[in-house]
Amino acid sequence: MEKDLGYRRVQCAGRGSLSISLPKDWAKDVGIEKGSEITFKVREDSSLILVPRKIMEGRKETEKPKLREYWIYVDQKSDIQSICRRITSLYVVSADLIHVRFKDSEIYQKSKTAMENLVKNALLGSEIIDETSKEITIQILINHPDFPIEKAIRRMAGLALSANKDVILALKNMDQGLIQSVIDAHAIVERLDLYVIRQLKFGLEHNLFKDWGFRTAKEFLGYRIIVNDIKSIADNALNIANNIRMLKKLIDDKMLYLKESVDEEAYIKLLNFNSLANQLLEETLRAMFERDYESADKTISQLESFIALENDLTTLMSSKKLDPNVSSIHRLLLDSSRRIAEYSRNIAEVTLNRTVEEISSMPSS
Repeated sequence: MEKDLGYRRVQCAGRGSLSISLPKDWAKDVGIEKGSEITFKVREDSSLILVPRKIMEGRKETEKPKLREYWIYVDQKSDIQSICRRITSLYVVSADLIHVRFKDSEIYQKSKTAMENLVKNALLGSEIIDETSKEITIQILINHPDFPIEKAIRRMAGLALSANKDVILALKNMDQGLIQSVIDAHAIVERLDLYVIRQLKFGLEHNLFKDWGFRTAKEFLGYRIIVNDIKSIADNALNIANNIRMLKKLIDDKMLYLKESVDEEAYIKLLNFNSLANQLLEETLRAMFERDYESADKTISQLESFIALENDLTTLMSSKKLDPNVSSIHRLLLDSSRRIAEYSRNIAEVTLNRTVEEISSMPSS
């Protein structure tokens, strides 16, 4: 209930600063005295709210959210991989604490390593904070202000495209170092993917779209599509890396003899095609983050040229007398580059959908 305390005149306090006295009765009621601190908050209508610091801190303490805790019980019949998948699902749905309780120490010993690896390698921002032979407690410590979604997606995209470039370069000389870099990048992308999904679910559940810089809650769905496409780029790169490893093993075991692992003409054209696809995705992501409708629309128009390039490459590779193992990897690389172009279209369409109302709401002059 509001109480009218009348008007007070604003006065000059020196050096251009302005001051106003506080109502004496109000100050006494809330415990304001010399040296007390007051929080100022501006509302949408430009009115000002004054809240004494001790009241504000009391509110924060009262409003402190309760941790979301879950329990998993493990016995002799439990499958450890199934338990790890359940932990991962709880992580994604924004659990804060996950308690894994064991029926006996023997089960604990069998499960311990798998859970430690899961926390270390898959669940970004999580730590085992307590461990006994009866229970392991996992706490998720990271939150949105520490690592915003946009920053996580940029990191995902950089790693996925890097893996895509490395796997093409790895084919030339069967480079084990480049293959390992693809494997490492894929693992990080998977961790970031789970983290972003977790944050998107949390933000949607708590209606935080404005706090996180979104215009509407519908944009959560668009970001979900984007991270899925970016993860697919890393998945494709890993699949090709595994195929290259298998090819190298055949050669090392002398089960296959190759004079050259690639056809130079086809390889150069594949490199160029992939580079164009990567560039298109980077431009599409920039348009998405900057809410640039025109740039997103332009990238969709550019996709027509990729169809012609893909057809030319397909014809060229068909004309080459390549070993079937090498030919299959060339086609995987071509397919991966084409998919990157398709993902660019998906992301561009997300950008169009999230910005079309903004550019269509004002009449042209």
